[in-house]
Amino acid sequence: MQISDESNSDISHGAPRGPITRAIVAIVHASSHHAKLVLLLGVLLSVAAAWYAGNHFQITTDTNEFISASLPWRQRLAAFDKLFPQLTDNIVVVIDGKSPELAEAAAAQIAEKMRGKPDLYSSVERPDGGPYFNKNGLLFLPPEELQQTVEGLMRAQPFLAVIASDRSLRGIMDAFSFVNRGVRAKAGTLDDFDRPMVALSGALEKILAGQNPFFSWRGLFTGQAPDKRELRRFINAKPILDYSALEPGEVPSEFIRQTAHDLGFTPADGVRVRLTGLVPLADEEFATVADGAGLNGAITALIVLFIIWRALKSMRIVVAVAVSVVVGLCITAAIGLMMVSALNLISVAFAVLFVGIGVDFGIQFSVRYRAERYEEPDFFKAIDLAASKAGRPLALAAAATTAGFYSFLPTDYRGVSELGLIAGTGMIIAFFSAITVLPALLSLLRPPAEREPVGYTFLAPVDAFLSNHRYAIVFGTLAIALAGTPLLRNLHFDFNPLNLRSSKVESVATLLDLEKDPNGDTNTINLLAPNFAAAKPIVERLEKLPEVSRVTTLEDLVPADQDAKLPIIQHAAAILSPLFDPQRRLDPPTDADDVAAMNKAAEAFTTTAAGESGKGADDARHLADLIRQLAAAPPATRAAARTDLLPSLNVTLDLMADSLQPQKTTVDSIPAGLRADWVARDGQVRIEAVPKGNPNDNEVLAKFTKAVQLIDPNATGEPVAIQESGATIVKAFVEAGLWALLSISVLLLIVLRRISDVLLTLVPLLLAGLVTLEITVLIGLPLNFANIIALPLLLGLGVAFKIYFVMAWRGGTTNLLQSSLTRAVFFSALTTATAFGSLWLSNHPGTSSMGKLLALSLCCTLAAAVLFQPALMGPPRVKEKDLDVH
Repeated sequence: MQISDESNSDISHGAPRGPITRAIVAIVHASSHHAKLVLLLGVLLSVAAAWYAGNHFQITTDTNEFISASLPWRQRLAAFDKLFPQLTDNIVVVIDGKSPELAEAAAAQIAEKMRGKPDLYSSVERPDGGPYFNKNGLLFLPPEELQQTVEGLMRAQPFLAVIASDRSLRGIMDAFSFVNRGVRAKAGTLDDFDRPMVALSGALEKILAGQNPFFSWRGLFTGQAPDKRELRRFINAKPILDYSALEPGEVPSEFIRQTAHDLGFTPADGVRVRLTGLVPLADEEFATVADGAGLNGAITALIVLFIIWRALKSMRIVVAVAVSVVVGLCITAAIGLMMVSALNLISVAFAVLFVGIGVDFGIQFSVRYRAERYEEPDFFKAIDLAASKAGRPLALAAAATTAGFYSFLPTDYRGVSELGLIAGTGMIIAFFSAITVLPALLSLLRPPAEREPVGYTFLAPVDAFLSNHRYAIVFGTLAIALAGTPLLRNLHFDFNPLNLRSSKVESVATLLDLEKDPNGDTNTINLLAPNFAAAKPIVERLEKLPEVSRVTTLEDLVPADQDAKLPIIQHAAAILSPLFDPQRRLDPPTDADDVAAMNKAAEAFTTTAAGESGKGADDARHLADLIRQLAAAPPATRAAARTDLLPSLNVTLDLMADSLQPQKTTVDSIPAGLRADWVARDGQVRIEAVPKGNPNDNEVLAKFTKAVQLIDPNATGEPVAIQESGATIVKAFVEAGLWALLSISVLLLIVLRRISDVLLTLVPLLLAGLVTLEITVLIGLPLNFANIIALPLLLGLGVAFKIYFVMAWRGGTTNLLQSSLTRAVFFSALTTATAFGSLWLSNHPGTSSMGKLLALSLCCTLAAAVLFQPALMGPPRVKEKDLDVH
C-alpha cells in the first residue's frame, strides 16, 4: 500500500517547527495576504531593473578576458599590447584579386580612403605595399633573379617605350606590333613570340564574349603565372571603437566594405575584400550569438510555458510561475550587470540557467501547493501547508545551488567566475521570488481546487522494481560507471578559442584561410629584446628550432646585398626611367584612332604569318582575327576593353617606374608607420616567430609554444595565451570542484545532521558527473572554454534534485516515483532541457556545444536522481524529529 508523501512529511499540519520553516511560512503567509502590495513592489522592481539592464547592457567577446588579468602571462600580454597598441584591437583587410594589379589597385585606393577618415582610424598601414615596398621591390629579389628581371626589362625596351607613352588601346596595338618588326628583323620567329600573342588573344576572346579577362600585365612581362602571395594584399588598421555600441567596430568595418563596393572592388569585378582581426572577430562573435536568439527565445518560452501547463494543469498557476520567474530574471540581470559591468560569452548564459532553475523552484512550490489543495480546499491553509512542507527543501536546494555556483569565485577563470557570481546570486533571487511573488499571484489569481491526486500512480511497478532489486541496481550502476573510468584518459579539452567561433562568418573564415598559407603570419609568438644587438642571438636560436618556420624582425625589412644590387638597377634605370616620364605621354586617342590602330595591327600580323606554318603562325592569324572583331564591334565593346585592360596596365607601369628608383636603405630609413610595428618607443625590438605546420592545430601550437618559451619564458602571443589559458582553466575547475564539494558538503551536514544523508545526496551527484564525462569521450564531444559550464550546472541543479528526494525520504515518503515530487522534478528537468535545447540550436558553435553538454549532464543528473537515488536510499527510516537549524 502506498504511503503518500503528504501524510508522511516531517512537517505536521500544526504549527511549523524550526526557524527556517517558520520564516518561510511567515513570508508566504504575508505575501498571499498582502498580494497586491507584493505584486506592486515586484512590478516596480522589475521595471526599474529592466530599465537599468537595457541601458547598461554590455558584452565582451574577447576570449582573453575570460582569464584573470592578474596572472603573469596576462600581464606580459598587456605590457606587450601597451608597447605595440596598433597590433591589438585591429582590423586586418585581406584583399584577393584575380590579378596582382587588381589586388594592388584595390589595396592602394581603399587604404587612401581609410587614411582620409581620421575619425574612424587612428592608423592605417600596408605591411606588404605602399611607397617603401614599391620603390625597393627589386632590391628584395635574389641577385640572380634580379639580373634576369632587369635583362628582361631591357629586352622589352621598345615595347615599354610605346606603351608607357601611349596608355591606350592604340598603344597596346602599336606595342604588340613590335612582334612583327622583330620577326621581319630576324630577331626571332613567331614561335619565339608566341606567349604574348596567346596571352592577348585569351584576353580579347573574353572581352568579345562580354567577360572580364582579369588580364595581368605583370604576368605578360614575367612570363609566369602569379602565385597566391602576389594575388593578395593586406591593410592593417587601428579603428576608433564605439564602446557604447554592442558591436564597437561596426562603423569602421562597414566603411571599408562600402568603400570597396563604391570603388568597384567586388567579386564580380575580380576583387574580394574581407575583414578579419580582433575587432571583426569580436563583433561577428556577438552577431553570431545574437543571430536567431530572439526567435529561439520566443519559441523556447512558448515550449516552456506549455511544459509548465502540463505540469500544473492550470493556466492561472502557469501565469503565476512565469511572472515570478520574469520578475526574478529582470532583477538578476540588473544586479549582474552592476557586479560585472559587462557580460562575456559564458556569463551571458546566466539567463538560461536562471530560467531553468528558477522554473524548478516555481514548479516545486506549485506542485506542492496543488497536492495540498487536493487535501485542503481552503486556499490560504493549502498555501501555508505548501510553504511548510516545500519551503525547507527549496531553501536548502537554493543554498546548495548558490554554493555550487559561488565555488568558482576564487578561481582565475573569469568567464565562469562571473557566471557563478551572477547565477549564484540569481538562485537567491529566484528562491525569494518563488516564496513572495508566486504566492501573491496565486492569491490574486486563486486557481480552483484540485480534483485528483497530483502524483504518478502508474509508476508503481517501477517503484516496486527499484525496491525489490535495489542492491543490483546500485552495485550494477556503480560497476558500470567505474568500468568506464579508463575512458577519462581520453578526455579532451579543446584549448583553441577559434574552434568556438562559427566558420561561416567572414572574419573566422578569412582567418582560417590565412592559416592555410604556409607563408602566413597567423598564431605567431612575439619576443622582446632591448635592442637589435641583443635580438640577433635570440633570432639565431629561434631559427634553429624545428618547430619554427620563420623569424622576422625590422631588419628583415631591409633588403640584403644592396651594394651588389643597386648598380644593376641603376644601370637599367638610366636607360628605362626616361620612358616613364609623364611629359612623354600622348593625348588619349579617339575611338576612331583605336579602330585604325587595331586594323593596322591585324593587317601586320596577317602579313607576317602569311605563308608560315606552325603554332606561332596560327596564333598570329588567330590574334589578327580577334583584333579585327574588336575593331568591328560596337563602341561599347571597345569601352569594355579599355576598362578591362588599361587600369591594370597603369598599375604595372607605375610600379615598374617606382621600382627603378631605389635608394640605399637602412633600418633608420624605414617609414615610421612600419617601424612602429617592430620597435617600441622605448627602443625594445619585437621578434616574431611563426610556427611550422598547421597554425590552428593544438598539438602544433603546444610544441611550438614550449620550444619558444625555452628560449624566452616571457614570450607572448596567441599560442602562449591558448596554452596558458587552458592550464588556468584546468586548475580553476579542480579548485572549483573541491570548493563546491566542500561548501555543499558542509551545508548539507549542518542541515541534515547525518553524514549518511550527506552521502546519499552527493554520491548520485558525483556518479552523474562521472558518467557525463565518460559519455563525452564516447560521443567525441571535447570540453572547451564554453561548454565546461555544464559542470557547475551539474553541481547546482543536480544538488537541488538530490536534496528534494533526500528530504522527502527523510520525511518518511515511500514510493518516491509515484509522489508529487517526481512529477515536479520531471517537469522541472523538462523545462530546463528545453532551455538548454535552445542553446544547442544556436548558430554559435561555442554556445551550441554548451547546450549539448548541458543537456547531457541534465539527463545524467535526472537519471541519477529518479532511478539511482531511490534505490540507494532504500526504505525510509522511522520518522525523525525536525532537523532544522536552531
